[in-house]
Parts: sequence; structure tokens; C-alpha cells
Amino acid sequence: MTTSKNIIDVKNITTKVLQAMKDKGIKITMLTAYDYLTAKLLDLAGIDVILIGDSLSNVIQGNETTLPVTLEEMIYHTKIVRRAVKKAFVVADMTFMSYQVGVTEAIINCGRVMKETGCDAVKMEGGAYLAETVRRLVEIGIPVMGHLGLMPQSINKYGSYKTRGEDKEEAEQILKDALILEKAGAFAIVLEKIPASLGKKVTKRLKIPTIGIGAGPYCDGQVLVTHDMLGWVDPDKHAMPRFVRKYMNLSDDMKNAFQRFIKDVRTNKFPSKKESY
Repeated sequence: MTTSKNIIDVKNITTKVLQAMKDKGIKITMLTAYDYLTAKLLDLAGIDVILIGDSLSNVIQGNETTLPVTLEEMIYHTKIVRRAVKKAFVVADMTFMSYQVGVTEAIINCGRVMKETGCDAVKMEGGAYLAETVRRLVEIGIPVMGHLGLMPQSINKYGSYKTRGEDKEEAEQILKDALILEKAGAFAIVLEKIPASLGKKVTKRLKIPTIGIGAGPYCDGQVLVTHDMLGWVDPDKHAMPRFVRKYMNLSDDMKNAFQRFIKDVRTNKFPSKKESY
């Protein structure tokens, strides 16, 4: 590592590097990718962690929830991303019902994802009930990133995407679950849509890194869905959550480019002589 507080100088990001970043107070950056070019650009930009999120169900497949995406589809997209990445740490989301049934099935499916894609780790949603699963996965060499707070795969249980951990009982359970996952061997935990004060409390109590998404500025790192932060979104959908900062309005730019192409073709302005053979 360099002496600069905000720059890391390593050949590859690993779990050890991510832990060192927390220990040194260097914020961890994480974004999603589902295709080769996006992953390559993220890696060249210097992102620390690339997540092949089950959000591909929403932004790539057009589903309302993350539940429909399959393990085979996750493996397919993770292979593509892994092919593009040279430095960033690559994490694959485990899909709904690929790890919840039992430890043995989780080991088989997580092992398959690691073996077939070459990713660096898997991520799964859930607290105390996953402790034994996490422990066994780590024991056999599969790094696990946890996910607490709002857990999209449990949306049918919640009934809405409202902030989690606002009441004392749920906040205490989130902290308890985080400590259990850490003890089981998770190397990091995503905290989604919880009060900033709770994000701060969990981050201070844990020795492992926390990655926030709508969990305030005190987490050890931050993650967003790349499509959201680029403004590459369905224009028919409602507004983005408060925690999304749009760095571009890519959907508008793309639509304008498409309309210009249509106009140029219709008016015989494309292709020009210079663009012809």
C-alpha cells in the first residue's frame, strides 16, 4: 500500500487488502457489472470490488424483483465479468433458493459458482440462520460476503422496500446478526437501507468491513447499482431511492443518440460519402 490515505497500490484486490483498507481508514468502492465492457471500464477506473448482483434480474432482465434470476444466469454473467477484470475483487451474488435450503446444497452451489466463473467470493442475504453455512463455506475456502438490513430476496416477507432497523428491536437484531456473521467467518457485510446511526454502530462494532447502500456515510465502503448511478434506467419506472446519486443521465443521452440516428437515416444524411466504400 502507498502512504496516501485514499489510494491503494496493489496488483490485485483480495480479502486481505479489503481488511487492510478498513484498518487504515481507506474507503472501499464497489459497483455492479453484468457484462464485459462495463466490467472492464470499472476495473480500468480503479474500482475495488465488482459485484455481479442479483439486481441483474431488474436492470438486465426487466423483472420487478430479484427473485426470478437463476443460478445458471448468474454463472453466465459472472463468467463474462471475470473475463474482463484484472485487478478488482469480483463477487457473485447467490440467487434466491440457491443457498437457503441447507448447508450441503449451499456448498454445492457456491462451489459451482466459484469453480465455473473464477470469481473471488460469493454474497448471500441473511443473518443468524446462515451462520453454519458461512462457517462451512469459509472452512472449505469459499469467501463469503454477508448482506443485512433490507434484503431484496425477502421482499415478499417485508411487503415493501421501506427502511429496515428503524425500531429498536430490529436494529438490535441487525447488529446481532452482523456479529454472528463475522464470527462465522464472513470477510465483509453489505448493509442496505438502514438508518445512518445504525450503519455507524455496526461498522464500529465489527472488525470486518461494512459496505453501505443507503446505510449512511460511516460504513467502510459504499456500493451502488451501476445502472442507477449512471442514470441508465427505465424511463417508465418511478424515481430512484434517496440513496442513489446519479452521476449521469445516460438514458436521456442514449435516447437522444438513437433519435439522431433515426433522423439521419430517414433524411439520407447517414451514411455520408466519407462513411461509404
